[in-house]
Amino acid sequence: MTWFVVDGMDGCGKSTCADIIEDKLKRENHEVFKVTHPDQGCLVGRLENAYLHKEGRLCKILSTVFYILDVLDSLAKMRVHRKEYNDFIFVRYIMAVAYLPKGLQEKAYTLISKVLPMPDELILVDVDAETSMSRILGRGEALEAFENLEDLKQVRESMLSLSDGWTVIDNSRPLDEVRRQIEDHVDGILRRYRA
Repeated sequence: MTWFVVDGMDGCGKSTCADIIEDKLKRENHEVFKVTHPDQGCLVGRLENAYLHKEGRLCKILSTVFYILDVLDSLAKMRVHRKEYNDFIFVRYIMAVAYLPKGLQEKAYTLISKVLPMPDELILVDVDAETSMSRILGRGEALEAFENLEDLKQVRESMLSLSDGWTVIDNSRPLDEVRRQIEDHVDGILRRYRA
């Protein structure tokens, strides 16, 4: 079993990159369990999503609390279903700490990486804040609490500073190049686990 985490700021293309990984693994006849946070399939994920679309400090705190519960729910599902699937993909996991106030980010990352299980493969999808904001606006959906240019710039900077040991995917390049990089990375992982 390989557990992948695909993380990054809003609008960077996490879901697209996770889909590429999933497609590649399925072509290798792997059974894949993929979950995106917030997980609309569970109550805490829906509550997390609802509070992300509201303003105010309390709403940000509640969205964070529900995010943690959402991730814990996904970890429980992974544990229950680990014999049914070859691979698990979480879209969003530990890099959510980059949305915390600056002084807490590194401490929270260290704490979470010691308390919660850590994935086998950490993939950070990166684009600049302007590209991210453009993609977010292009969706035509209501903006979430952190979806503004200033927050995105700070979040990106924080994520990159926390990304030691991560595979960083530059998702501002053409999709064919990004797909090739991800598929080559997955091929390397499959070779390593088969050896």
